[in-house]
Amino acid sequence: MIVLFTDFGTQDPYVGQMHAAIQGQLNVPVIDLLHSVPSYDMRAGAYLLDALQSRFCSGNIFVCVVDPGVGGERAPVMVKADGKWYVGPDNGLINIVARRAQSVESFRIDWRPRNLSASFHGRDLFAPAAAMIASGVTPDCFPWTLIDTGSWPEELNEIIYIDHYGNAATGIRGGSLSDRALVTVKNQRLEVKSTFSSAHSGAPFWYRNSLDLVEIAVKEDSVAALLELNVGDEIRITDYETPMEPISK
Repeated sequence: MIVLFTDFGTQDPYVGQMHAAIQGQLNVPVIDLLHSVPSYDMRAGAYLLDALQSRFCSGNIFVCVVDPGVGGERAPVMVKADGKWYVGPDNGLINIVARRAQSVESFRIDWRPRNLSASFHGRDLFAPAAAMIASGVTPDCFPWTLIDTGSWPEELNEIIYIDHYGNAATGIRGGSLSDRALVTVKNQRLEVKSTFSSAHSGAPFWYRNSLDLVEIAVKEDSVAALLELNVGDEIRITDYETPMEPISK
Protein backbone atom coordinates (compact mmCIF):
# COMPACT_ATOMS: atom_id res chain seq x y z
CA MET A 1 0.00 0.00 0.00
CA ILE A 2 0.90 3.65 -0.34
CA VAL A 3 0.25 5.68 2.79
CA LEU A 4 -0.19 9.47 2.72
CA PHE A 5 0.98 11.64 5.64
CA THR A 6 0.72 15.41 5.08
CA ASP A 7 -0.26 18.80 6.44
CA PHE A 8 -2.53 19.46 3.44
CA GLY A 9 -5.87 19.25 5.26
CA THR A 10 -8.95 17.74 3.65
CA GLN A 11 -10.87 20.84 2.54
CA ASP A 12 -8.52 21.67 -0.35
CA PRO A 13 -7.86 19.72 -3.57
CA TYR A 14 -4.27 18.68 -2.76
CA VAL A 15 -4.96 15.23 -1.32
CA GLY A 16 -7.18 14.31 -4.25
CA GLN A 17 -4.49 15.39 -6.69
CA MET A 18 -1.97 13.13 -4.96
CA HIS A 19 -4.39 10.21 -5.27
CA ALA A 20 -4.77 11.00 -8.97
CA ALA A 21 -1.00 11.12 -9.48
CA ILE A 22 -0.62 7.68 -7.91
CA GLN A 23 -3.58 6.06 -9.65
CA GLY A 24 -2.43 7.53 -12.96
CA GLN A 25 0.62 5.26 -12.71
CA LEU A 26 -0.52 2.27 -10.68
CA ASN A 27 -3.73 0.78 -9.33
CA VAL A 28 -2.69 0.30 -5.73
CA PRO A 29 -4.51 0.84 -2.41
CA VAL A 30 -3.86 4.29 -0.93
CA ILE A 31 -4.44 5.05 2.75
CA ASP A 32 -4.96 8.60 4.00
CA LEU A 33 -3.15 8.21 7.29
CA LEU A 34 -3.15 11.84 8.40
CA HIS A 35 -3.59 15.14 6.59
CA SER A 36 -3.75 17.37 9.66
CA VAL A 37 -0.11 17.30 10.70
CA PRO A 38 0.51 20.73 12.30
CA SER A 39 1.12 23.07 9.39
CA TYR A 40 4.76 23.60 8.40
CA ASP A 41 5.92 21.76 11.55
CA MET A 42 8.42 19.14 10.42
CA ARG A 43 9.57 18.38 13.97
CA ALA A 44 6.10 17.64 15.36
CA GLY A 45 5.41 15.67 12.20
CA ALA A 46 8.56 13.59 12.65
CA TYR A 47 7.47 12.29 16.06
CA LEU A 48 3.90 11.75 14.86
CA LEU A 49 5.08 9.82 11.81
CA ASP A 50 7.19 7.50 13.94
CA ALA A 51 4.24 6.78 16.24
CA LEU A 52 1.78 6.17 13.40
CA GLN A 53 3.99 4.02 11.16
CA SER A 54 4.38 1.32 13.80
CA ARG A 55 0.99 -0.21 12.90
CA PHE A 56 2.06 -0.89 9.32
CA CYS A 57 3.93 -3.93 8.11
CA SER A 58 7.11 -4.12 6.09
CA GLY A 59 6.74 -3.29 2.40
CA ASN A 60 4.40 -0.32 2.73
CA ILE A 61 5.40 3.01 1.20
CA PHE A 62 4.80 6.31 2.98
CA VAL A 63 4.54 9.60 1.13
CA CYS A 64 5.43 12.17 3.78
CA VAL A 65 4.89 15.83 2.91
CA VAL A 66 5.29 18.68 5.36
CA ASP A 67 7.36 20.83 3.09
CA PRO A 68 7.52 24.60 3.66
CA GLY A 69 10.85 24.60 1.78
CA VAL A 70 9.34 23.21 -1.43
CA GLY A 71 11.14 24.57 -4.47
CA GLY A 72 14.22 25.43 -2.41
CA GLU A 73 17.49 23.64 -1.73
CA ARG A 74 16.17 20.85 0.48
CA ALA A 75 16.68 17.45 -1.14
CA PRO A 76 13.94 15.01 -2.18
CA VAL A 77 14.70 11.69 -0.53
CA MET A 78 13.54 8.15 -0.09
CA VAL A 79 14.44 6.20 3.02
CA LYS A 80 14.09 2.47 3.61
CA ALA A 81 13.76 1.88 7.34
CA ASP A 82 13.03 -1.60 8.71
CA GLY A 83 11.57 -2.67 5.38
CA LYS A 84 9.24 0.32 4.89
CA TRP A 85 9.83 3.11 2.38
CA TYR A 86 9.43 6.80 3.20
CA VAL A 87 9.41 9.35 0.37
CA GLY A 88 9.51 13.08 1.04
CA PRO A 89 11.64 16.16 1.68
CA ASP A 90 14.92 15.97 3.57
CA ASN A 91 13.90 18.49 6.22
CA GLY A 92 13.82 16.28 9.31
CA LEU A 93 10.35 14.85 8.73
CA ILE A 94 11.65 11.28 8.28
CA ASN A 95 14.54 11.53 10.74
CA ILE A 96 12.92 10.15 13.90
CA VAL A 97 11.78 7.06 12.00
CA ALA A 98 15.31 6.66 10.64
CA ARG A 99 16.92 7.25 14.03
CA ARG A 100 14.84 4.59 15.76
CA ALA A 101 14.99 1.96 13.01
CA GLN A 102 17.25 -1.08 13.19
CA SER A 103 18.23 -0.89 9.51
CA VAL A 104 18.25 2.26 7.37
CA GLU A 105 19.17 3.13 3.78
CA SER A 106 18.79 6.72 2.57
CA PHE A 107 18.84 8.01 -1.00
CA ARG A 108 18.50 11.34 -2.73
CA ILE A 109 15.99 11.13 -5.58
CA ASP A 110 17.61 12.20 -8.85
CA TRP A 111 14.59 11.35 -11.03
CA ARG A 112 12.40 14.23 -12.16
CA PRO A 113 9.08 14.12 -14.00
CA ARG A 114 8.61 15.92 -17.29
CA ASN A 115 6.38 18.49 -15.59
CA LEU A 116 7.44 19.54 -12.09
CA SER A 117 5.70 22.46 -10.47
CA ALA A 118 7.72 24.67 -8.14
CA SER A 119 5.12 24.46 -5.37
CA PHE A 120 3.62 20.93 -5.39
CA HIS A 121 6.32 18.29 -5.20
CA GLY A 122 3.92 16.11 -3.21
CA ARG A 123 1.87 15.54 -6.35
CA ASP A 124 4.54 15.85 -9.03
CA LEU A 125 7.59 14.17 -7.46
CA PHE A 126 6.92 12.29 -4.22
CA ALA A 127 3.65 10.57 -5.13
CA PRO A 128 4.92 9.34 -8.54
CA ALA A 129 8.20 8.19 -6.98
CA ALA A 130 6.22 6.19 -4.42
CA ALA A 131 4.14 4.64 -7.21
CA MET A 132 7.36 3.67 -9.02
CA ILE A 133 8.66 1.94 -5.88
CA ALA A 134 5.32 0.14 -5.47
CA SER A 135 5.55 -1.12 -9.06
CA GLY A 136 9.05 -2.49 -8.47
CA VAL A 137 10.90 0.31 -10.26
CA THR A 138 13.53 2.27 -8.34
CA PRO A 139 13.62 5.97 -9.24
CA ASP A 140 17.05 7.27 -10.25
CA CYS A 141 18.82 8.03 -6.99
CA PHE A 142 22.12 7.95 -5.13
CA PRO A 143 23.10 7.28 -1.49
CA TRP A 144 22.43 10.22 0.79
CA THR A 145 22.97 11.26 4.39
CA LEU A 146 19.89 12.87 5.93
CA ILE A 147 20.25 16.35 7.38
CA ASP A 148 21.47 16.48 10.96
CA THR A 149 18.67 16.74 13.52
CA GLY A 150 20.83 15.54 16.39
CA SER A 151 19.58 18.39 18.57
CA TRP A 152 16.07 16.93 18.46
CA PRO A 153 15.61 14.94 21.69
CA GLU A 154 14.75 11.26 21.92
CA GLU A 155 11.54 12.18 23.74
CA LEU A 156 9.99 15.51 22.71
CA ASN A 157 8.48 17.18 25.79
CA GLU A 158 6.00 19.23 23.79
CA ILE A 159 2.46 18.95 22.50
CA ILE A 160 2.70 17.73 18.91
CA TYR A 161 -0.93 17.17 17.94
CA ILE A 162 -4.43 18.15 19.09
CA ASP A 163 -7.28 16.03 17.79
CA HIS A 164 -10.86 17.16 17.17
CA TYR A 165 -11.86 16.08 20.67
CA GLY A 166 -9.32 18.51 22.09
CA ASN A 167 -7.00 15.78 23.39
CA ALA A 168 -3.34 16.83 23.23
CA ALA A 169 -0.72 14.23 22.24
CA THR A 170 2.91 14.80 23.15
CA GLY A 171 6.17 13.60 21.66
CA ILE A 172 6.85 11.46 24.74
CA ARG A 173 6.50 7.70 24.39
CA GLY A 174 4.25 6.24 27.06
CA GLY A 175 6.69 3.49 27.95
CA SER A 176 9.26 6.06 29.02
CA LEU A 177 7.13 7.18 32.02
CA SER A 178 6.11 5.30 35.14
CA ASP A 179 2.72 5.63 36.78
CA ARG A 180 4.40 7.80 39.39
CA ALA A 181 5.15 10.48 36.81
CA LEU A 182 3.39 13.81 36.92
CA VAL A 183 2.93 15.76 33.69
CA THR A 184 2.90 19.54 34.05
CA VAL A 185 1.55 21.84 31.35
CA LYS A 186 0.50 25.48 31.75
CA ASN A 187 1.28 25.15 35.50
CA GLN A 188 -1.29 22.34 35.77
CA ARG A 189 0.16 19.21 37.34
CA LEU A 190 -1.58 16.10 36.04
CA GLU A 191 -1.66 12.52 37.32
CA VAL A 192 -1.99 9.42 35.19
CA LYS A 193 -5.26 7.63 34.50
CA SER A 194 -5.46 4.28 32.79
CA THR A 195 -8.86 4.93 31.17
CA PHE A 196 -11.25 7.82 30.56
CA SER A 197 -13.87 6.05 32.64
CA SER A 198 -11.61 6.17 35.71
CA ALA A 199 -11.19 9.96 35.43
CA HIS A 200 -13.34 12.61 37.12
CA SER A 201 -15.28 15.02 34.92
CA GLY A 202 -13.55 18.36 34.56
CA ALA A 203 -10.21 17.11 35.94
CA PRO A 204 -7.40 16.96 33.35
CA PHE A 205 -5.10 13.92 33.39
CA TRP A 206 -2.48 12.20 31.28
CA TYR A 207 -2.65 8.71 29.85
CA ARG A 208 -0.89 6.45 27.38
CA ASN A 209 -2.82 6.70 24.16
CA SER A 210 -3.33 3.98 21.55
CA LEU A 211 -0.09 5.02 19.81
CA ASP A 212 1.83 4.70 23.09
CA LEU A 213 2.29 8.46 23.29
CA VAL A 214 1.69 10.45 26.46
CA GLU A 215 -1.54 12.36 25.88
CA ILE A 216 -3.35 14.98 27.95
CA ALA A 217 -7.13 14.82 28.17
CA VAL A 218 -10.22 15.59 30.21
CA LYS A 219 -13.27 13.36 30.36
CA GLU A 220 -15.95 14.26 27.80
CA ASP A 221 -14.48 17.71 27.13
CA SER A 222 -11.66 19.50 25.32
CA VAL A 223 -8.52 19.78 27.43
CA ALA A 224 -7.06 22.06 24.75
CA ALA A 225 -9.86 24.57 25.32
CA LEU A 226 -9.87 24.09 29.08
CA LEU A 227 -6.12 24.74 29.50
CA GLU A 228 -5.64 26.87 26.36
CA LEU A 229 -3.17 24.40 24.88
CA ASN A 230 -1.39 24.71 21.54
CA VAL A 231 1.02 22.60 19.53
CA GLY A 232 4.52 23.39 20.80
CA ASP A 233 3.52 23.98 24.43
CA GLU A 234 6.16 22.69 26.83
CA ILE A 235 5.61 19.60 28.95
CA ARG A 236 7.47 18.94 32.20
CA ILE A 237 7.85 15.53 33.80
CA THR A 238 8.33 15.15 37.55
CA ASP A 239 7.29 12.65 40.20
CA TYR A 240 5.22 12.83 43.36
CA GLU A 241 8.16 13.91 45.51
CA THR A 242 9.34 16.79 43.30
CA PRO A 243 8.24 20.30 44.30
CA MET A 244 6.39 22.08 41.54
CA GLU A 245 8.17 24.95 39.80
CA PRO A 246 6.33 27.46 37.60
CA ILE A 247 6.86 27.18 33.87
CA SER A 248 8.53 30.29 32.53
CA LYS A 249 6.67 32.16 29.81
